[in-house]
Amino acid sequence: MSSPAAAASAAPAAVSASARRLYDSTRSQLLQIRTLLKTQDSQASVGSGFLVSPDGHVLTNYHVISQYALEPDRYRLRFATTEGQEGQLELLDFDVRRDLALLRASPNALKGRGALGFRPATQPLSKGDRIYSMGNPHDVAFAVVEGNYNGLVERSFDPLIYYSGSINSGMSGGPVVDEEGRVVGVNVSAMFFAQQMSFLVPGHFAQALLERSRDAKPMTSPAWPRLREQLLVYQEELSRRFMAQPWASTGHAHYQLPVPQEQFMRCWGRGTPADTKGLEFQRSQCRMEHAVFVSNHIQTGYLDMSHEAYDGGKLGAIRFAKQYSGSFRNERLGRDDKFRTAPFCKEEFVSRDGLPLRAVVCLRAYRKLAGLHDLSVLVTTVDAPTEGALGRFDARGVSFDNALKLTAHYLGGFAWNKKSANNASR
Repeated sequence: MSSPAAAASAAPAAVSASARRLYDSTRSQLLQIRTLLKTQDSQASVGSGFLVSPDGHVLTNYHVISQYALEPDRYRLRFATTEGQEGQLELLDFDVRRDLALLRASPNALKGRGALGFRPATQPLSKGDRIYSMGNPHDVAFAVVEGNYNGLVERSFDPLIYYSGSINSGMSGGPVVDEEGRVVGVNVSAMFFAQQMSFLVPGHFAQALLERSRDAKPMTSPAWPRLREQLLVYQEELSRRFMAQPWASTGHAHYQLPVPQEQFMRCWGRGTPADTKGLEFQRSQCRMEHAVFVSNHIQTGYLDMSHEAYDGGKLGAIRFAKQYSGSFRNERLGRDDKFRTAPFCKEEFVSRDGLPLRAVVCLRAYRKLAGLHDLSVLVTTVDAPTEGALGRFDARGVSFDNALKLTAHYLGGFAWNKKSANNASR
């Protein structure tokens, strides 16, 4: 899946009479959202939004206004209507997990323009229903894109609507409405190198943010404390749900290796051809496809893991040891930078049901999100001269306690394959 506001490659098809009707009936509630430098009118980012109350409440994506949220002394927020009217916006709250933000226009600035309502949860859409995305793509002009509802994305930790329509950069935060003009979702991203594959935040999350924070005081200081609060809650749920799943089977002849269930991760595998003359290997890589956008430099809140099983019987012990140790040394663990500390690592030799392992555990702390860390765990088996397995597990944005629990959970996925007839001789 793409990063937020990625552009789809295909041009939208000509709109129908229904699309024109819906655009005409909702254009008064459509807005362009601009992040400007505080001291000049230069645009730092552009997105879309929509009115959701007569009092000037506006919904958009968090990533559209993230620069202002993190540096309010440097940036300011402005709106523009379809007729070109402009005015100031203030930030009331956001839901970083679902990439949503609630704004409010200056008093009376948008009075009389109406507000979009939400489709009731008691009236779910059916796959194939026509829905209509609104926004201002590439800062060119307001537009409507006609597409289809295709249900929720499978194996996604949080619900995302799969929309068969083109969401281009600049449309992020705009509404997607049904045939009656009711909001069913919010534009959020598109798939790289794909046609007509886009994703929406379900409308009920936007409605919940409005109901929760419509009377909140404007946020005027950097949003790091609020981000930290939301991310700590999110990582607790993510860690708990992940560790509640049993490990899946790899089918390896000798080792049990940790491979996750694909409830909210996707896994891919590959291996060497059967006639390979050198080192033979099988590789599996699993990752959550959704990350939490904090800033252009920080995307966090996801899990990533992989393993490689090697057979060096055709190489011999010395050549195998050289390549096997080289694979371990090639793993990158990050470095000290503006946003995270350098990794602090600890190495130990451990045993899992008699299987000897070399394990390296590393933590990098977030500089402005106290209590959150990036965890990396590297593991190699060290039991045989021409055979072995190397595994890596990464958890982005977890607490110290959950980093320890996740490490133990991951190490617990390594063991002998008890069905192997060769284990008795080991």
